[in-house]
Amino acid sequence: ASPPAKPAAKGHGRNGAAKYGDAPLIEVAVPELKSGDRCPGCLTGKVYDAPPRIVVKVVGQPPMMATIYRLKRLRCRLCDETFTAPLPDGICAAKYDPSCASLLALVRYGSGLPFYRIEGLQASLHVPLPDATQWDLVVQAVPAPRAVFGELIRQAGQGDLLHCDDTRAKILSLIVARNQLEAAGLAPEAKAINTSGIVAVLAQGQHVALYFTGHPHAGQNLSDILAQRDPALAPPMQMSDALACNFVSEFATIIGKCLTHGRRQIVDVIAHFPQPCRYVIEILAKVYANDAHCREEKLSSEQRLLTHQTHSAPPLRELKDWINDQFTKRLVEPNSGLGKALNYLLKHWDGLTLFLRQAGAPLDNNLCERALKRAILHRKNSLFYKTPKGAEVGDIYMSLIHTCQLCRVNPFAYLQALHGHAREVLAEAALWLPWNYRCLLYTSDAAD
Repeated sequence: ASPPAKPAAKGHGRNGAAKYGDAPLIEVAVPELKSGDRCPGCLTGKVYDAPPRIVVKVVGQPPMMATIYRLKRLRCRLCDETFTAPLPDGICAAKYDPSCASLLALVRYGSGLPFYRIEGLQASLHVPLPDATQWDLVVQAVPAPRAVFGELIRQAGQGDLLHCDDTRAKILSLIVARNQLEAAGLAPEAKAINTSGIVAVLAQGQHVALYFTGHPHAGQNLSDILAQRDPALAPPMQMSDALACNFVSEFATIIGKCLTHGRRQIVDVIAHFPQPCRYVIEILAKVYANDAHCREEKLSSEQRLLTHQTHSAPPLRELKDWINDQFTKRLVEPNSGLGKALNYLLKHWDGLTLFLRQAGAPLDNNLCERALKRAILHRKNSLFYKTPKGAEVGDIYMSLIHTCQLCRVNPFAYLQALHGHAREVLAEAALWLPWNYRCLLYTSDAAD
């Protein structure tokens, strides 16, 4: 018998050099010594190339840094003509470099830091940057990101799977307009203001995250995306919770519903009904364990479907029979907390178990829930948008930043590429998507 495998050694917990993917790499040679030279230690052997020692150095700096250039000037005493020294090569003629807008968008809409807090931080570092100036920089640089945002909407419309959900938001001008209508005795067309999060999974495996803030719900925004879908494509899968506002009626979709929402309703009443709730949770835990096994083994969509049909379908069938028995034998009061939670599972059973019939169907809507955390963070720190234009700018940058993170692309480098090549982006936005812009960027830089 082969000896048991040894457990993997514990790591040191520090990030290796591979984690710093976009950091510049500087080669440092041994001074006054090269491969093939006599060893200065023993004076007999010869030195040869060995694996290099890797050292990572991290330097702190302010978010925005300023450099003052004192350009000398010479003036002719006779004709009074003045000659001014030029700026060094590679220095932007404008006061604010395009990278300023990229960093501000990333800090503001990626990390949720309001402009007035950035202003205070910059003031303490003696590099003043008023919040109004920050807004001007971000808005002036938005045309290229807006063009890419429109192309991402078109790409999302061709996706095989679309996750969607809503979270509440505030736009002050819309709230004021609504209050004025109500004060005049008129009924506004819509009261709720939401940020809809839609995450599309494309056929090639890329993920597209989109945000829309305003009166429309997720279902209406999803309908606008599907309006750009190629009619020759089969209906996509849609994953969301069971709220009616998440679904569209104009376009056919294969509806899946979030199993985590059903489980959450069980968890909410576990304190009052511990034994039946624990039974439901343990069965759902088996389903999630099977799905985790599929991810660990990197199974294909068809293999994953077969695994769930073999190992997850029997316990779920047993769970459905058990729930029906609870109601038929009057073991559960239908209007109790447990009864409502179990009835939710029965009512939406087909959508909750789509993964047993459709290859590639997810178990839950967690992908979209995590995407909405970015909008929630913005809401907690900034509280509101002032106008729909501000909400639109926030949605554009938030969509690009989260799409970059889903595609494992550096969002700052990506925004900097869009802002630095705005004319090319506006001409052909499809070539400047997060997963393909590097090839075009390198080609453009090589031509320059």
